[in-house]
Amino acid sequence: MPSDLLATRQRILAGEWTASRAVDDAITRAQSPAGRDAFVFPRFDEARAEAASFDRATARAARRPLAGLPFSVKDLFDVQGQVTAAGSTVLADHPAATADCPAVARLRAAGGSLIGRTHMVEFAFSGMGTNPHVATPAAWDGRHDRPVGSPDTPRVPGGSSSGAAVSVATGAAFIGLGSDTGGSIRIPAALNGIVGFKSTAWRVPTTGAIPLSTTLDTVCALTRSVRDAIVTHEILAARTVVRSPAPLSAYRLAVARTTFLDGLDPTVTRAFERSLTALRTAGARIDEIPLGEVAELAGIQSTGGFSAAESYAWHRNLLASRANEYDPRVAARIQRGATMMAHEYLDLVAARRRWIECMAQSLRGYDAVLSPTVPLVGPTVASVAPATGMNADQDAAHDTEFFRVNALLLRNTSVVNMVDGCALSLPCHTPDELPVGLMVWHGAGRDDTVLNLGLRIEEILQIQ
Repeated sequence: MPSDLLATRQRILAGEWTASRAVDDAITRAQSPAGRDAFVFPRFDEARAEAASFDRATARAARRPLAGLPFSVKDLFDVQGQVTAAGSTVLADHPAATADCPAVARLRAAGGSLIGRTHMVEFAFSGMGTNPHVATPAAWDGRHDRPVGSPDTPRVPGGSSSGAAVSVATGAAFIGLGSDTGGSIRIPAALNGIVGFKSTAWRVPTTGAIPLSTTLDTVCALTRSVRDAIVTHEILAARTVVRSPAPLSAYRLAVARTTFLDGLDPTVTRAFERSLTALRTAGARIDEIPLGEVAELAGIQSTGGFSAAESYAWHRNLLASRANEYDPRVAARIQRGATMMAHEYLDLVAARRRWIECMAQSLRGYDAVLSPTVPLVGPTVASVAPATGMNADQDAAHDTEFFRVNALLLRNTSVVNMVDGCALSLPCHTPDELPVGLMVWHGAGRDDTVLNLGLRIEEILQIQ
């Protein structure tokens, strides 16, 4: 894996490296076959100029957290002077943003150089990472700096923050700004062998980001290490993480049996069980618990869920006039919100509130829960991406497979969004395995515990 942000920053402050050299290296990686499809709007010349300006800055300015190093921005967020298209064609003719959204502004103020806007699932409505309007970036194993699987059979990067993940995994950016509504940071983190942290939703302003679900949307990022995730979260949330030197043995951890472990791919099973063994050997106290409340989610969301209802409210006028320009798979999911009645939405809000209270009771006494981030390794692009030349029956079968796999990718991660929680995905696979993520999670406001625990776990898993 290329050096993480903090290691590179240390080299810059020591005079061994420059921001300009780091940006040049990132641009080379962004323009490589592995990284080029990650970007829909490169900003290379401007990033070079910003890095050069940083290199000329005073010593005081040079101490800013990002040290002139490059970050990427999902095509969901406002950047001054750019059109926020959200991976669509229907917004491509909209006016350019007049200001940076708060998340972008905070990364710039911290000294980051914006290298470009990244590929995403149209309107962020899928965990797969495909988009029929542009080429799909192939997943890259950031932990071992190589393609995922065979170059001849590329695998999906996960979504919806697909390009953000590939930009970080390939070394084209140190931070990939993205969003997480049902797993859109953690799924691509798992499938690309990098770190993804979903903070408690209210920690970071969503202003200037096109919404999928105003209830569940979280602004967060992908990085190459947990310590980078901490620095990035501190910038985005404008807060300081309370560090803890507590050893792994000081934490009480749980593994939830209900749903999270159902039907795991053999590679995921092997990596997850090996990780639990390594953590127990290092002194972790891990209990298996039923957490049966997770099985209730399907019934709670049976009328469509927050994403369908709230995205339809935002898209209904565009769909009325330009539905034929949408990704049909995205349009179908949004249109489901048209049938939700007002009382059903209010029932959903109340049911979620009660469910969160029950989950809190079941998790009382535990510092975090450990789960596989996703239950399967990334599928090949060919198996799920829209294809040409199909007859109606073939096309329907292809869509059926897409939605089946998409539901699996979202299954574990979406629990955390519904519980209004925070979660970290970090890689736990070995060089001979496809990327697998270990998810560390808990309820709202537990961000610091999850991040501190993530540091301890990362130290142990790095020897695998």
